[in-house]
Amino acid sequence: MQKVINVLAVLSFVGTAGIVGGGTALYLNKDSIVENIKSQVASAAAEAISGALPGMMDSAMPELPSATGGVIGSPSGSGLPMPTTTGPALSY
Repeated sequence: MQKVINVLAVLSFVGTAGIVGGGTALYLNKDSIVENIKSQVASAAAEAISGALPGMMDSAMPELPSATGGVIGSPSGSGLPMPTTTGPALSY
């Protein structure tokens, strides 16, 4: 019976030492782990945006017209007259 208790005590010590050692390693390397995850997220986001950008640009760009209307103020245009006078000049 004593041997079983000794084995359980050793296993408990090894498990506790592993948890403490793993926690210490994680605490000491947390900055590099966070920076690594940030860079992976940034690269994945940039890849997703660059992959979606051509499709978004194609759908956002309107079609160019094949013909345009006449000049404003021309008889074939909108009928608005061209201005004959301008406002006063600004003095400094």
